[in-house]
Amino acid sequence: MLIDMSNQLADAAAAAAPSVVQVQGRRRAASGVVYAKGVVVTTVQALGREDGLRVRAGEGDAIEAELAGWDPATGLALLNAPALAAPPMAVASQPARVGHLALAIARSWSNGLTASAGIVSIIGGPLRTGRRRSIDQVIRTTAPMHEGFAGGAFVDTTGALIGVTTASTIRGLGVVIPSAIAWKAAKDLLEHGRMKRGYIGIAGQDRPLERGLARRLRLEQATGVEVVRVEKDGPAAAAGLAEGDVVVGFDSHPVRTVDDLHRALNHWPLAGPLEIRLVRAGEVQVMSVAPREAQ
Repeated sequence: MLIDMSNQLADAAAAAAPSVVQVQGRRRAASGVVYAKGVVVTTVQALGREDGLRVRAGEGDAIEAELAGWDPATGLALLNAPALAAPPMAVASQPARVGHLALAIARSWSNGLTASAGIVSIIGGPLRTGRRRSIDQVIRTTAPMHEGFAGGAFVDTTGALIGVTTASTIRGLGVVIPSAIAWKAAKDLLEHGRMKRGYIGIAGQDRPLERGLARRLRLEQATGVEVVRVEKDGPAAAAGLAEGDVVVGFDSHPVRTVDDLHRALNHWPLAGPLEIRLVRAGEVQVMSVAPREAQ
């Protein structure tokens, strides 16, 4: 049984290997995953600079690459390397589950294949990565990863992609960006050079709701987002939002925190106008807001 499992893991690493490349952008090489012909997804952490970039598949010489764009929220970057012949990575048909066995696959400084085994420990989010920036969901794993794993592949036992490794850790567990989020970022970066997000023109902060008020209004949540600034000529101003309003719902989804609102706006394009529910003067009001694309 152990021999069979060992062989299966080795086969998974071998299946993923052709689509995992070395990224040369820092003093120490890191890794990348082939998204499409001549296109590589990696992390900003793997680059260190914007020029003089090169990628190298398992066989052959290093190939010149250029930065096509990067996403500040996820920290993912996209490289164009037209001469790269490595095949695109196959994406897992089923989402990862807590307890699944998985492999982190990367390229070493010598371009040799390197692997690390572990389990999917936690799937959760959002993970805040900066002011008004977050990743909807992240995977955390017990698979040990060093710096060279930045931008590598996290694969299931068939060698199909579960996510892109970051070489960052949270409480000792490696952080992986799920393939669905990584591939959406790659698609937007390839088409637009940036991630497309919605914008309604408010600044807000998390605010607890008074128990009696929430009970009277039949709100099944304890918090909302208080509007502390409304930008002039923005969609929210046009809809009639004002400072002091507490947003509790957007596009039929509850809004409990600022992260909830950011997450709802992350999936551009948004079919608008959309309903925004808020508490004003002790009553729930529903307004119609037409988000714009964030610039």
